[in-house]
Amino acid sequence: MRNKLLTGVLASAIVATGFGAAAPQADAAANSVTRGDYVKELITQLGVELGDGSTITFKDVPADLAPYVEKAVQLNLIKGKSATEFAPNDELTRLHAFVIAARGLSQENAAISTLDRFKDSKHIHASHKQDMANAAALKILQGFEDGTIRHAALVTEGQMKKIADRFASQYVVPETNEDIVNLRILGTSDIHTNLANYSYYADAEDNTIGLANTATLIKEAREENPNSLLFDNGDLIQGTPLGSYVALKKTLAPGETHPAVAALNTLGYDAATLGNHEFNYGLPYLDEVMNDADFSWINANVRDAATGEYYFDAYKIIEQIVVDEDGEEHTVKVGVTGIVPPQILGWDALHLTGKVTVDQPLDALEAVIPQMEEAGADVVVVLAHSGIGDDEYVEGIENVGYQIAEMDGVDALITGHAHATFPGDYADLEKVDSDKGTIDGTPTVMPGAYGAYLGVIDLELEKVEGEWLVNDGTGEIRSITKEGLEADQEVLDAVKEAHEGTIDYIREPVGETKSPINSYFALVQDASAIEIITAAQTAFVQKQIAGTPDAELPILSAGAPFKAGSRDNAADYTNIAAGPLAIKNLADIYHFDNTVATVKVTGADVIEWLEMAAGVFATIDPNSTEEQNIVDVEARSYNFDVLDGVTYEIDVTSPMKYDRRGNVVNEDANRIKNVQFEGQPIDLEKEFMIVVNNYRVGGSYGANFVNADGSNLTTYAYENREAIVDYIIEKGSIDVAPDNNWTFAPFPENTKIIYRTADVAKNYIPEGSNIEYLGEDVNGFGKFLLK
Repeated sequence: MRNKLLTGVLASAIVATGFGAAAPQADAAANSVTRGDYVKELITQLGVELGDGSTITFKDVPADLAPYVEKAVQLNLIKGKSATEFAPNDELTRLHAFVIAARGLSQENAAISTLDRFKDSKHIHASHKQDMANAAALKILQGFEDGTIRHAALVTEGQMKKIADRFASQYVVPETNEDIVNLRILGTSDIHTNLANYSYYADAEDNTIGLANTATLIKEAREENPNSLLFDNGDLIQGTPLGSYVALKKTLAPGETHPAVAALNTLGYDAATLGNHEFNYGLPYLDEVMNDADFSWINANVRDAATGEYYFDAYKIIEQIVVDEDGEEHTVKVGVTGIVPPQILGWDALHLTGKVTVDQPLDALEAVIPQMEEAGADVVVVLAHSGIGDDEYVEGIENVGYQIAEMDGVDALITGHAHATFPGDYADLEKVDSDKGTIDGTPTVMPGAYGAYLGVIDLELEKVEGEWLVNDGTGEIRSITKEGLEADQEVLDAVKEAHEGTIDYIREPVGETKSPINSYFALVQDASAIEIITAAQTAFVQKQIAGTPDAELPILSAGAPFKAGSRDNAADYTNIAAGPLAIKNLADIYHFDNTVATVKVTGADVIEWLEMAAGVFATIDPNSTEEQNIVDVEARSYNFDVLDGVTYEIDVTSPMKYDRRGNVVNEDANRIKNVQFEGQPIDLEKEFMIVVNNYRVGGSYGANFVNADGSNLTTYAYENREAIVDYIIEKGSIDVAPDNNWTFAPFPENTKIIYRTADVAKNYIPEGSNIEYLGEDVNGFGKFLLK
């Protein structure tokens, strides 16, 4: 544990000595000194080598004092008011100075009567008399000529130097502990069933993805340091056609090992936590996946709704055999726990409602970390299936990795969920050290997604008085795209059967398209990639409600560009040529294993729905002639819902009403203009049925539009993607053309509105459109002008 000696038992010692209380002012002397001054003088008198001060957990110690406080902590001379507060500017009383000095010297307790020669010793509190008697016996406490101690008086600079000199003359610096262990923590996250080095959407080998590639890095990292543990951070069993094939087409039989679990077993993972997508197929399926693992599954914030008990093991203590720098073996107890976003209750409400509850991650960790320490954990690792997020905390936010890094007791942190990287992204946040790979001093990694990176955390452990302390740590990520890297054959063999079955599955023909389908410009104009989604969803729901009162309701269908360059990925676009359509193409159009849902809303709600979708756009300054990017670079394309069945305009010169996360930021803003249904202004009180997916009605959209009792919501145990398959099979041949039911309001003259999309999109600019190619941008993107 980092500075473990400062917590627990020391907290009671701090209270006992009265440290941190206001310094008494009676008999105050001129030129009094502070606690910080005293610590610096003690360490200076000892003449010991200083460190850089980076290991202390106190937040109020200035940089120039930190090395002295660090060394005093290491020598167990001083304590703080708490694990994070030292109070270096508090004035120091003579009593406190003598107590610190006496406790720093090892000796048998002196008789309390040693104090009898001092006239005012009877005023010393009983809890301090033993330490003061020891100080007197050691001749550190000598008193004044009038026979008094004046223990409540403040220490002067001259007195401080004398006390420190007497202390240093008797102090023996302990020998340096030679039990130093370098412990390595390896982590993967958001594999999303990218197990082989293969893109099922392109139906071709792809060496920018795949756990088989990451496995090569894992084995290299273990060769560098055998003192290694390997963890997965969730979102493992869903995300590609392989995940769908195993769960929905082939179906996982009891006793059969899921290929993702087989891969992790092969690599000898030590533990894994659950991501939000682990719950997509329901709890019985998840139980079937988990029961064949050779490693531990852990999660500390999902509970059984009926009993309130942890649904999974809240933590695991791994007794790891390690070898120190001298070649001697030791056992280090590594505690590992994990959390998942509470939003899973909405995202997978169909599978989870009434079955589990989810604690807020920070609350869950506050409860479980002391349990791990009580169970003997020397090192605490947190697997946070959560993005790093922001440095300002708001209750209930989805991504809390930053706040977890700030928590006492966390020695190493693996984050994920956001598909970003760390070190790399988040460099602008306070307390982030990108060079060292730490957040608030905690070694942290976020290894991207799809197996593209391996997270590597290195911790230096030192055994002090029988306990392992974390002296230092760093975090880094390693890319699979390094020259000469080859996929690991053991992993490829472990997933071979499922991989080959998936390839056969994705090649199954379902129909043909007479026109190309792509999403290159889906964020700036109506697109065929969305039109096919909304048409198929409408057809599915019409069949489901036929013959019911709901059949009289007008249907609006919501579709989003699921692949449109999110997370700065120029390859993340749908692009299907005219011709035969196979299942792999449809998985490319609809990237997620969502299920169909409908929600009944009013016309006024329809406008709010569109306002929230428009939060993906930046606000354009109508008076600027500089280039302005129309899309908020941090927004996710899948949050841009297009509602087919109504027509409308989006005015990007108006401030956004909702930000990219669905939070109201300007109650009076109005980006959505001229909303019409069947050629007339929409009736704000008229009832409509919106067809959407379970993720949307469970997330930020759902919170605004689904009744508390769910009475206006209907969910179907049927994938949106399967609805598209059915639609194409039924029609045989499709010719999907955008109906252009939405547009931007005209841009102000002289503005220069820029849209970034894949550079290859220059070959797919729609004929007669207002889009002009300007040239190449960075990372495979191109720059386009919207006129």
